[in-house]
Amino acid sequence: MTDKRKIIAAGGLVTNEKGELLMIFRRGKWDLPKGKLDAGETIAQCAVREVSEETGITGIELGELIDTGYHEYFDEWIKETVTKETHWYAMRAPGKQVLVPQTEEDITDIRWVAGEELAKCLQNSYPNILEIVRKGLMDHRA
Repeated sequence: MTDKRKIIAAGGLVTNEKGELLMIFRRGKWDLPKGKLDAGETIAQCAVREVSEETGITGIELGELIDTGYHEYFDEWIKETVTKETHWYAMRAPGKQVLVPQTEEDITDIRWVAGEELAKCLQNSYPNILEIVRKGLMDHRA
């Protein structure tokens, strides 16, 4: 038996000046912006780049590393089950931002959410996203 391929990724729990959390809607679920590490970049650089690419946000203020999570999924491109190691950072988006969903990544909606709307989004999300949101918003309030 061989070890599963590991994919390194990074993303962010992005909040705005109102304390709302940025969530993206992709493939029928609410998610957080994240993506795979490119050759030659640091994990922190990857997190900022991916959030910007997937959402259109600029001027991102990178905060501290919140946690590193792991989950397995079947990768359609390489036709095998992989382990994804995702590094999650606290981030702030300054000022009023124009949100632009990266449609080539199947992102169809982006929203700033809080309170009841956040709770609704998390009911239609992934267990690992629920866990990082709880950890990030409860333990790392700016």
